[in-house]
Amino acid sequence: MRDVRRAPDEEVAEPAPGPPKRRRLLFLTLPGCWGALVLACLSFTPSLLPRGGLLQGLVCGITAAIGYGLGVLAAWVGRAFADREPRPAERRSWLGFLVAAGVLFGVSFGFGQYWQYEIRRLMGVDDYDVWSVVLSPVVAALVFCLLLLIGRGLRGLYHWVVGLLRRWIGPRAATAVGWALVAGLTWVLFTGLLLDGLVGAANEAFSVRDATTPEGVHRPTSTLRSGGPGSLVPWDSLGMQGRIFAATGPSPAAIEKFTGRPAPTPIRSYAGLASSDDTESRAAKAVAELDRQGAFRRANLLVMTTTGSGWVDPAAVDSFEYLSGGDSATVAIQYSYLPSWMSYLVDQTKAREAGRALFDAVYEAWSRLPLDARPRLFVAGESLGSFGGETAFSGEYDLRNRTSGTLFAGPPNFNTLFREFSDHRAAGSPEARPVYKDGRTVRFASDPGAAVPPSDRPWDGTRVLYLMHPSDPIVWWSPRLAYREPDWIGQSPGDDVLEEMVWIPFVTFWQVTADLPFATGVPDGHGHKYSAEYVDGWNSVLRPAGVTALDLDNLRGIIAAGD
Repeated sequence: MRDVRRAPDEEVAEPAPGPPKRRRLLFLTLPGCWGALVLACLSFTPSLLPRGGLLQGLVCGITAAIGYGLGVLAAWVGRAFADREPRPAERRSWLGFLVAAGVLFGVSFGFGQYWQYEIRRLMGVDDYDVWSVVLSPVVAALVFCLLLLIGRGLRGLYHWVVGLLRRWIGPRAATAVGWALVAGLTWVLFTGLLLDGLVGAANEAFSVRDATTPEGVHRPTSTLRSGGPGSLVPWDSLGMQGRIFAATGPSPAAIEKFTGRPAPTPIRSYAGLASSDDTESRAAKAVAELDRQGAFRRANLLVMTTTGSGWVDPAAVDSFEYLSGGDSATVAIQYSYLPSWMSYLVDQTKAREAGRALFDAVYEAWSRLPLDARPRLFVAGESLGSFGGETAFSGEYDLRNRTSGTLFAGPPNFNTLFREFSDHRAAGSPEARPVYKDGRTVRFASDPGAAVPPSDRPWDGTRVLYLMHPSDPIVWWSPRLAYREPDWIGQSPGDDVLEEMVWIPFVTFWQVTADLPFATGVPDGHGHKYSAEYVDGWNSVLRPAGVTALDLDNLRGIIAAGD
């Protein structure tokens, strides 16, 4: 029989490698599925505002995709320490996961509906769409699959780029350069094409809307209103919100009925985007309009920084005019076509420039007046308007020395002064109700009709009051929510926030982010709705003489009715 043993140095032919196995585009790994399940279940924990079923599905899908990525990453790290290659999960492991997924998801879904019911009860919200709730798991699955496909598409692009680069450079350099190129391309596509394109399209659409005039709004016949007879600012240049601002407000008769005394017509000055090409000249035109109207001879002058499209909460200005007996003037300018929530994300610089330019222009004219002939100077702003209003001041002493009072409502979390006052609050005071420097100048309240804390300390001189609801996502949203627990969650919640709300990495960030566009879709006194608080807020800041608790209650009804 022939000996077929090989010599020790004889090479053994290796079988030719076959083509690499192609994975299905939506294949799933067990560690990733466990991560997706855990975060999907946690997404049903309560947030600040009540959520509809479709919004809950969106949040659930996003957090499940993040959980899937974290699960895959954890498995990869574990294999690296164990020094082994990936291996397919056994059938019984998948069966165990499916049983656990059905039980855990069902229980979490049930608790989520209970918590949503409790939040709606706290805020007096009656709307409940059962079909959107039923469809929320379907929406979550679609969002999850879409994000998974996008992620795998980027990974496929990365592998293709690395393979291409290896023809010219070494494998390590190809890997590093490939990651940099794909990450950079993704960023450019997202910010330069997708985000900028959407913002540009929205800006174009809302600029067309800005040229319209709502039904029932007519050009004023008074010389004391911008756009009226003799105005330096043409009616057509005010923009939609500017025309609403100039054409509405309480009449002298309505103010007289409230105060029981004769009242002048309140002055309102406004400059829209079409009034001038840049912010400084727009502010100068608004101040020139004030001078024409005789605003500097009034007892009270309010500088109001608008939000987004130039909107001014009518409750803020109407309350100011009623409590000042009509002896007032208010000035504002527009800096964007975009609605408030979009401006909040992309127009912060414009808000800063508008707030500073308008106050500086007013202050320059006001400071040239004799000391005994100057009106009391007030500043106000809501949401992004508070951000713009703050930028004219360096701190507490600047607010005290250059104004007679300030009222900011719903300040975004990135407001410089708001963060300074809150971060340096007194030890033991919660972030939702901070006490700064014993409340000597700056105070915070969610319900200014009650005693504004610290009620046992004097509040002399200029008063600066921040209105903020515990349930307002504009106040509490921050990118840091993704990775760091804020104080306001760990401390005692407010009256309209569930005690069951806890901080969960990534999950809480997406929950509060999803709350932002719907922050005003709740009753007054909750979320980002401050109309009900302006009467008592201005009463605290203005300190009008002779106004009783019955008067304030009457005025709340007037403001709520929009009269």
